Amino acid sequence: MRHDKKLSGRSVGLPTQVCLAPLVSLVLGSGFSGPAAAEEATRFPASEHERTTLTIRSAADLDAMAPLIRDYQLLYPDVTVVYHEYITADLFGEIAASCAAGRADRARAADVVISSSVDHLIKLANDGCARAHRSIETGRQPDWAAWRNEVFGFTTEPAVIAYRPDLVPREDLPQSRVELVDLLRRKPEAYAGKIGSYDITLSGIGYLFAAYDGRAAAATYGRLVEAFGRANLQVRCCTGDLIADLEAGRIAIGYNLLGSYVYRAMRRGARLGLIVPRDYTLVLARAALVPVTARAVGDAFAFVDYLLSERGQRVSREEAFFFDRTGPLPPGIDGPPSLSAAGAFRPITVGPVLLAVQDRARRARFLAEWRQSIGAEAPKGEGSGQTGGRRAEEP
Repeated sequence: MRHDKKLSGRSVGLPTQVCLAPLVSLVLGSGFSGPAAAEEATRFPASEHERTTLTIRSAADLDAMAPLIRDYQLLYPDVTVVYHEYITADLFGEIAASCAAGRADRARAADVVISSSVDHLIKLANDGCARAHRSIETGRQPDWAAWRNEVFGFTTEPAVIAYRPDLVPREDLPQSRVELVDLLRRKPEAYAGKIGSYDITLSGIGYLFAAYDGRAAAATYGRLVEAFGRANLQVRCCTGDLIADLEAGRIAIGYNLLGSYVYRAMRRGARLGLIVPRDYTLVLARAALVPVTARAVGDAFAFVDYLLSERGQRVSREEAFFFDRTGPLPPGIDGPPSLSAAGAFRPITVGPVLLAVQDRARRARFLAEWRQSIGAEAPKGEGSGQTGGRRAEEP
């Protein structure tokens, strides 16, 4: 099945009619205001006579989602799917503004929203932007991976340490955060400017992982960020940029990268290694939401059910995101037998606890401490996620 791809950018301003005041207040407070970053739109035409179009707005890479979309269309061949990609912060701003404007805002309409920044989806749902959905598939979700029948986690993705094998001797490979801190203390010159991670002022997933690092092991996280500062941490907005830097040898180690994207690069031949940390492993459930402004509501619910189904999970595991909670790790990965085997499995719960991550005062304080530790300046429009039209958070 073919899909047609085009790049489109458009100017998007916040609506003057405010229906969801708390939501819009948060968006304005985070620095989001038009124009929005350009996003890519990819069309997957129906293979039979088109009955409807399903619009998906997402911060997940097309290469990962395409196998799932194509398999869904085998079940629903009369549905055309249009897939828009964003970085997480821009997606949040776009959907928040769209929900505030209501169904009259056709330009930003979405039937399904997908993001790795689950805190954003929880905020949207909490402010009335999500439709509830109950089905056999949603009822099978583990408690930590769904909230209020409105936000549904459909992947199991670890935050990992990635590295270039030819740039990191085997004896230097860190199996935990403490070992990474120790490595940077013992060999400061060897790894100066060679460690990379997210710019958490721009990356929603980077901020989420950093916030949960601070919760899981506050003392270790503080030492780690200080070590990053001494090592001149190289920060990027997106997983794809960090993987590109690793492949090019500009950095030797990448911290807290999404494991599925690193592993996909390894499968296509990238000279990379991947470590699942032994001390604890943060695990994210990339999630989906059907907004109240959705037009193809029934088809949106069917797509969510597909993602959660045994069939969708098999395609996800084999072709898209590669990891699951209880199954063995993919081959060639340095880690325990499975994500939950060593007792270090730390899922990021899909639920109201994530609202604390979006608290403006707490976020500002956390980012100020992070900048001070790594020696970074506050970027203009912090929190807007405006990165010059970059692709999805995890390209």
